[in-house]
Amino acid sequence: MSEKIFLASTNAGKRAEFAALLAAHGLELGPAIEYPEVEESAADYLGNAALKAEALQHELRSRGIAAIVLADDSGLEIDALAGAPGIRSARYGGAELSWPQRRALILAELARVPDASRTATFHCALVAIDDAGNRYRGLGETRGCIVRGERGEGGFGYDPLFLPEGQSRTYAEASAAEKAITSHRARALQALVAAMH
Repeated sequence: MSEKIFLASTNAGKRAEFAALLAAHGLELGPAIEYPEVEESAADYLGNAALKAEALQHELRSRGIAAIVLADDSGLEIDALAGAPGIRSARYGGAELSWPQRRALILAELARVPDASRTATFHCALVAIDDAGNRYRGLGETRGCIVRGERGEGGFGYDPLFLPEGQSRTYAEASAAEKAITSHRARALQALVAAMH
């Protein structure tokens, strides 16, 4: 099966990760398409992913393109912070903060939290809509912990802070292939592809 899928994201790191994950399933990532920014106002990850998928599909249709669209909403939930940053992961501390500032804020908030209590879960919700309007979803999660300082140059978002269970390297230290083994996105995509067949 070789099909082009348009991803509701212009984030270079996320697009690169999805390109590799999709290729493993015989799927091709389409070019980045600008679409009107969506207010992520849903109550959960699936709802926000659906909002983004709908917005991208509307934009593609306005250009006369019929294709499968894919959107994700992901979040890091830290137990010691009562599940924060959670659904507001990309806007934690304020939309004006940079990713390094967000990571610094998390580390500051966890400064006095002992190692055993620094547990966290990465969540990913995926929604795909095909050109006939059928909807599919996939959910994935990965347990791990938050390290005491940024580690690694790869990845994006909170990757330098997250150490998956049973691993010795953060997502930012791991290769793309290593990350895919435990990735919440890889698990969500596997569930999504199964739902589409």
